[in-house]
Amino acid sequence: MGILVSLPKSGDENDFQIDWSNPFGAQVEMRAPFLPSEWHEQSGIQLTWPHAGTDWAHMLKEVQECFTAIAREIAKSELLFIVAPDIEAVKTQIASRVNMENVRFFECETNDTWARDHGAITMIDGTTPRLLDFCFNGWGQKFASGLDNQITRKAYEAKCFNADYDNRLDFVLEGGSIESDGLGTLLTTSNCLLAPNRNDKMNRVEIEEYLRSVFHIQRVLWLDHGYLAGDDTDSHVDTLARLCPNNTIAYVKCTDPDDEHFEELQKMEEQLRMFRTLKGEPYRLLPLPMADCIKDNTERLPATYANFLITNKTVLYPTYNQPKNDAKAAEVLAEAFPGREIAGIDCRALIKQHGSLHCVTMQYPVGVIK
Repeated sequence: MGILVSLPKSGDENDFQIDWSNPFGAQVEMRAPFLPSEWHEQSGIQLTWPHAGTDWAHMLKEVQECFTAIAREIAKSELLFIVAPDIEAVKTQIASRVNMENVRFFECETNDTWARDHGAITMIDGTTPRLLDFCFNGWGQKFASGLDNQITRKAYEAKCFNADYDNRLDFVLEGGSIESDGLGTLLTTSNCLLAPNRNDKMNRVEIEEYLRSVFHIQRVLWLDHGYLAGDDTDSHVDTLARLCPNNTIAYVKCTDPDDEHFEELQKMEEQLRMFRTLKGEPYRLLPLPMADCIKDNTERLPATYANFLITNKTVLYPTYNQPKNDAKAAEVLAEAFPGREIAGIDCRALIKQHGSLHCVTMQYPVGVIK
């Protein structure tokens, strides 16, 4: 039997709390199923650990240091679910620096580390969360992904989760390509969801109808502009614009007319200004600074402050050793998430493989991780 949730008039899904161990004790009427926002109460966050068999091999110590810093912050306040082919090796790296009481491990072969895109997307469906296991094909068959595409199913079969399992492997979808406000709106980009080698037999209307049906949402907001040089994902929305509580969108703004991104990000901003909430009101828009150009040899890397991670108590955001920009990004995120600590993680290692902090993490709602 499903549970119906009637949301408070403020429209913020965090205005109510659900005890999934005793859901019928809640004082509100529950709705289900729905796709929660990232700021919905979490049980924990997944990291898929870098190892010598990944593209990180040439800089393994550097990137493992970054992952350890992320792990330390997450495990301060919630569970950390680490997937790795050699658990003992990971324990050796983190045991002295991370709250190990909050760490859960799953030993599994992996191709790479981008948990945001191979991790399950979780629906809240009645009294039991439901893991949607979509196909991850290396961002349109750019990179090997066969092992990563099996992680969710294997972890479920190993009973790592308190959740039902929904096989959606006939549809390609990465977690970094969508944003949910938990209230019926999904934000995405047409460059990614309509890119070749994903679901190219489906047009925009068909894909939108599929998303509406699977996620039980009311509408999809499509961003048709915006990109980052060096990005392998075909413009994942989590590199450009992020839904935040109270009808807020934090987005990357470029103010330098000589920057190659200027025109496209200006057009993206114009489109964001046209978007309306379900109540017909404009969104509160909070511009994040554009990171100064960082290059690896001659290639520009996709450094972005939009790739932040929301945890139960903290917003973890990427920093790039750019004091002015790093500080400004923290100010913007503090405005978007009042009451949460804002903590920076040096992510210069991550962007060398064209991702950042949000890309290597996947959150699971309360009750999911055992």
